[in-house]
Amino acid sequence: MQLKVLLFAAARDEMGCDSVEINVPEDAVASDVLLKLGELSPFMSQLVPYCRLAIDERYADSSASVQGAREVALIPPVSGG
Repeated sequence: MQLKVLLFAAARDEMGCDSVEINVPEDAVASDVLLKLGELSPFMSQLVPYCRLAIDERYADSSASVQGAREVALIPPVSGG
């Protein structure tokens, strides 16, 4: 299935766009999406292990299904002061 993933912060800067389309199996879970995103570039492969995935505006654990998701977003770590 084709899945649109929203990108933020460093991920958006690296990819040069607000979202990417990836292909994952019909029974894909969050960890499959993260793995596929890590394959997009060397930078993304280093960033993704520190990111969270949100499915329909809720943080998802690695086993959460993405089937039927209306929105999937990659949330990089944030820093502040």
